[in-house]
Amino acid sequence: MSSISSFHVIFTSASAPTIAISKVEQDQEALALLAWKVSLDNQTQVLLSSWFGRNSCHHWFGVACHRSGIVSDLNLQSCGLRGTLQNLNFSSLPNLLTLNLTNNSLDGTIPTNIGNISKLITILDFGSNNFTGVIPKQLGFLTSLTFLSLASNNFRGSILPFIANLKNLTILHFYENELSGFIPQEIGLLRYLNDLRLSTNNLTGPIPHSIGNLRNLTTLYLYRNKLSGSIPQEIGLLRSLNDLELSNNNLTGPIPPSIGNLRNLTTLYLYRNKLPGSIPQEIGLLRSLNDLELSNKNLTGPIPPSIGNLRNLTTLYLHRNKLSGSIPQEIGLSRSLNDLRLSFNSLTGTIPPSIGNLRNLTTLHLHRNKLSDFIPQEIGLLRSLNDLQLSTNNLSGALPLEMNNITHLKNLQLYENNFIGQLPDEICLGIALVNFTAFGNHFTGPIPKSLKNCTSLFRVRLDRNQLTGDIAESFGVYPNLNYIDLSSNNFYGELSEKWGQCHKLTHLNISNNNISGAIPPQLGRATQLQRLDLSSNHLSGKIPKELGMLPLLFELLLTNNSLSGSIPLKLGKLADLQTLDLASNNLSGQIPKQIGNLLKLSSLNLSGNRFVDSIPDEIGKLLNLWSLDLSQNMLTGEIPPLLEELRYIETLNLSHNQLSGTIPHTFDDLISLTSADISYNQLEGPLPNIKAFAPFEAFRNNKGLCGNNVTHLKPCSASRKKATKFFILIILLLIVSTLLFLFAFIIGIYFLVQKLRKKTTKSTLEAVDVKDLFAIWGHDGELLI
Repeated sequence: MSSISSFHVIFTSASAPTIAISKVEQDQEALALLAWKVSLDNQTQVLLSSWFGRNSCHHWFGVACHRSGIVSDLNLQSCGLRGTLQNLNFSSLPNLLTLNLTNNSLDGTIPTNIGNISKLITILDFGSNNFTGVIPKQLGFLTSLTFLSLASNNFRGSILPFIANLKNLTILHFYENELSGFIPQEIGLLRYLNDLRLSTNNLTGPIPHSIGNLRNLTTLYLYRNKLSGSIPQEIGLLRSLNDLELSNNNLTGPIPPSIGNLRNLTTLYLYRNKLPGSIPQEIGLLRSLNDLELSNKNLTGPIPPSIGNLRNLTTLYLHRNKLSGSIPQEIGLSRSLNDLRLSFNSLTGTIPPSIGNLRNLTTLHLHRNKLSDFIPQEIGLLRSLNDLQLSTNNLSGALPLEMNNITHLKNLQLYENNFIGQLPDEICLGIALVNFTAFGNHFTGPIPKSLKNCTSLFRVRLDRNQLTGDIAESFGVYPNLNYIDLSSNNFYGELSEKWGQCHKLTHLNISNNNISGAIPPQLGRATQLQRLDLSSNHLSGKIPKELGMLPLLFELLLTNNSLSGSIPLKLGKLADLQTLDLASNNLSGQIPKQIGNLLKLSSLNLSGNRFVDSIPDEIGKLLNLWSLDLSQNMLTGEIPPLLEELRYIETLNLSHNQLSGTIPHTFDDLISLTSADISYNQLEGPLPNIKAFAPFEAFRNNKGLCGNNVTHLKPCSASRKKATKFFILIILLLIVSTLLFLFAFIIGIYFLVQKLRKKTTKSTLEAVDVKDLFAIWGHDGELLI
């Protein structure tokens, strides 16, 4: 950040120009500053409370005056100013030499009347504010400027050719803005320039060849732009350069050999470009260089032996290229090196013993190459080393005992090599080791004793070796441990309850060992655990319910042990669980309905146990499930229709159970399903019409499955015709029976009615006969009353 020293009211020396000034001019200066003050926010006005009256040279904060009483300097750097420049009348400050407003919170645009400010001004610093808009071309009128900084603002637009008018400039800072377009060729006219910083913008196009005219340039920052094209040969004309940073661009073309002319260069950054070709031998001429960073993507060829000439070099970054050949022995001549990074290349051969000369080295990165053979014993001379990365090579043999001398290591990465023998016993003697990864080797023997009490550990990976020892005795309590993987070794013994005291532990993997005994309930105290893998051991006993107290757990793998009992209901509280694998144990009982609460579950494997009863409907609530394996249990009943809700399911295995009934017809809609196995059950009815069920192995050995165009199954259509005929026959029989019953009922009713009628008639006649017995008949034969 550019800055000019802050000060209060001072008087400039006699060397300043003698200027006759009137009372009117003094008033104009004061009024201009007061008018600007009242336009600023209230807090700023309080800061400028000393600004009052008509004499700006009388103890006004930040104002400096010439002895004649004119304002010569305005320095309000880092004062927390808030507001704009719109109300600052620049033409009322005709004698200003310095205007420093850097590191405030001023915003808005720079007024075009900036060009009316004193033509005598030499220093203009508006850096580290919030100014916006384009850079006004009127700045080109300020031809006396030697220092111009608009850095760390939000200016946009291009750098205009007006810059060529500022021929007295020695420092030009436009970095950290949003400038775009090309760097103008006119930049080459600023022959007095010694500090040019245009970094962190959106500049495009090539670096202009005219840059070679800036023979006084000591600092050139063009990094973090979008510059393209090659580095111009003319860069070699800048013999005064000591800091050249062109990193993070899109530069192409080889590194020009003319760069070897820059004998005063101390810093050279060309990383993160697209520079092809080899590193020029001329790089060895830069004997003043102490920081060389060429990490790229395209550099090829060998590391030039001339690199050994750089005796002042402290930092050498050549990583992430395509460099080949061996590491030159001459590297050992750069005795000042403290940071050497050659990783992510195709380097071959051995690590040169001369590496032991780099006694100041703190960082050595040789990983991701093709280095072979042993680690030289001279590496033990690097006692200052705290970061050693040799992983992913073809290194072999035992680690030299001299590595025990490196007691300040914080980061040791040895993984993916062919190392044998034991790990260094004093690896954490200095209690400094933070990251230790040695997986994918052939290490044998016990865990180093110093590792048990290495409380600094944060990340440990020793998996895929042949390490041995009692797991409970080999490890202690690690208050900072975040990640540990000890899988695929030969550890034995029982799990220690001490793991529960590693309160920052997020990942614990001790799978594929010979661990026995029960899972300690104290693991439930490691409340930051996210992944727990104890699979493929000889663990026995019950799954402790305390595992349900791990709120962040998203992966629980206990497969291939001898665990027994039921699944603890508290596991249903693991709301973040995504993978639950309890396969190949001796678990029994019902699958708990609480599994339906694990709504984030994507993989559920309970196969190879002794679970009984039906599959709970609640599994249908696991909408994110893509793999479900309940095979090789003793499950009965039907497949729940609610499994149709598993729209993302890809793998389904229900084989080797005692499931019965039909497969829900809605399984036809499980379009994501790619693999299914329902074999060795008692299922019947139609097979779902999707490819996952097509292979014979997917449905073999069931009771009565059918399917159209499915090999080894009877077509469902014939069965359906027979069933349809039988059904129709049954319907017809029911209809005929009903009609016959109705007909018989009607006939019965008819005869009953007829019978009742006869009965009624007979009763009537009998009543008439009785009456006749008591009647009086007349002589004419009529009945008399």
